[in-house]
Amino acid sequence: PVFAGMNGSAIENFSCVIYNIFLMNCTWQAGRDAPADTQYFLYWQKSRDEEEIECELYIKDENWRNMGCIFQNVTIGTEKTYFLVNGSSKDSLIQFYDEYIDLYKI
Repeated sequence: PVFAGMNGSAIENFSCVIYNIFLMNCTWQAGRDAPADTQYFLYWQKSRDEEEIECELYIKDENWRNMGCIFQNVTIGTEKTYFLVNGSSKDSLIQFYDEYIDLYKI
């Protein structure tokens, strides 16, 4: 598949941690070649039957860039959860990043 977007603009080091069963924290780093004005948006889909929802509570850095997401009331099922982080910049197309994660393994 052809991925639109500038090489090196997708996020890096995506990882999620679960606290007290119900709270999940996912974080990432800006792509090393992403323009300074890039803003990132995280969507997730708990299972194939549910629709994708955008993060409701972003963690921001000092430049007001979204660098993570806090999820509340997470229910952990046995299906893989789909995460998608895309970005936007007025200067260039930003590559997206996606991953399927088994939450119960975290």
